Amino acid sequence: MSNTQNRIVCDLLAVEEEERRRRAGAAAAYNSGPVKHEKQIAFHKSPARNRWVFGGNRSGKTECGAMECVYMARGIHPYRKNRKDTFGWVVSLSSQVQRDVAQKKLLKFIDPSWIQDIVMLSGRRDYPESGVIDRIEVRNVFGGISVIGFKTCDQGREKFQGTSLDYVWFDEEPPREIYEECRMRVLDRQGDIFGTMTPLKGLTFAYTDIYLKSGTEGIWCEFMEWADNPFLPKEEVEMLTASLSPDELESRKYGRFRASEGLVYPEFTDDAIIDPFPVPPEWQDNLSIDPGLHNPLSCHWYAVDGDGNIYVVAEHYEAGRSVDYHAARIREISASLGWHTDAYGRISALIDPAADQHTLNAAKSVSELFYENGIAVSTKVNKDVFTGINRVKRTLSAKKLFVFRNCVNLIKELKSYWWGSDERPVKTFDHAVDDLRYYIMSRPRAHLALEAPSEIQKDKEKLARAALRGAAASGYGKG
Repeated sequence: MSNTQNRIVCDLLAVEEEERRRRAGAAAAYNSGPVKHEKQIAFHKSPARNRWVFGGNRSGKTECGAMECVYMARGIHPYRKNRKDTFGWVVSLSSQVQRDVAQKKLLKFIDPSWIQDIVMLSGRRDYPESGVIDRIEVRNVFGGISVIGFKTCDQGREKFQGTSLDYVWFDEEPPREIYEECRMRVLDRQGDIFGTMTPLKGLTFAYTDIYLKSGTEGIWCEFMEWADNPFLPKEEVEMLTASLSPDELESRKYGRFRASEGLVYPEFTDDAIIDPFPVPPEWQDNLSIDPGLHNPLSCHWYAVDGDGNIYVVAEHYEAGRSVDYHAARIREISASLGWHTDAYGRISALIDPAADQHTLNAAKSVSELFYENGIAVSTKVNKDVFTGINRVKRTLSAKKLFVFRNCVNLIKELKSYWWGSDERPVKTFDHAVDDLRYYIMSRPRAHLALEAPSEIQKDKEKLARAALRGAAASGYGKG
């Protein structure tokens, strides 16, 4: 071999060794602590089998998914039972996105000495960054071989059928049908689903079926924003912030969902959701009911402390039941709370004024039926929709409203109640937010430290008032 050939070989070996050290260093740096911020640790620690990080761009969310795959493939997960070999999928939106994002992150954390084989769909096997990978075979620390396969959503649902998997990582939000198919893939092995995404598509199934169900059905969710990433340069944050609109910032900076027409109560955040605690008797205030027979009847118990903070402490929410049944459940929940009654043992409550109406087939109104069942309802409720929404928004902005975690339907509705294109709230799943509005409107205004509305708020209020006046003839707001 000539001196020139020797020099070329030595140069190639040096490049390969440097690449090995770089990748090993990246994985070691992530695991050592400084690169891994608190929310990344929380993601890895969660025992849930369905985990999601909703994060802004550059928040560190993708690193979570990539490192989780490496942990499982190598059998070195610090918080889970490890296996000798695993089979998982990395799901991207397209081949180009796979190459530029998920695949790139994985190769950053996989030491080349761990790789048994790489199968390419395109590009060079000795330079996988240049093409699209089909699968990576990784040597497991227990002596087995794990497989990390790659799929793209544009392949269609059929390409996701028939395989049993240990895990699936969604890099960005997939179509619902592919998400559902992948859930079937991990069923046999009791595997994991995890996703890292920036919510740019509005209130999709990721909002209703994943985020709103967080804490139930084995689902865990976390938001990541730029401020959570201590290694994002301040000047870059400032530049990005200045270049984005307020709506774009919600998704791209904070990782928050936003409706195409805007949430009615964006002021409601997770810090207003608290764990239940025994409520002192002197805090007990009133119940509020939005009646329904075929539709859900919503009832909540409200308490107020000495500082004017409002607590929603219990919930009854059920459809297709009689007034007798609802009244019995309200009495049962009230008894469990030790809720106060009047001198005749009746429980007082606010209720939609429509409860006073008599239908053609009913001899008694809903109000009368509740009264006969020991619930003394008052229909003296201000139902003005716009004014009520404004009062609730100000209560939330003033950090004066707290909801017990067990009031799941109220929490769900507060997070999914949005304005329609006609500047009116969309009339779906609004029973709990309606009874909240009745209660807030019954409270004295003095308990709020009101702030002057912005010009945008004034304009929106003007449009909403006009829309509500225009809708009066059609009976909007009477139900």
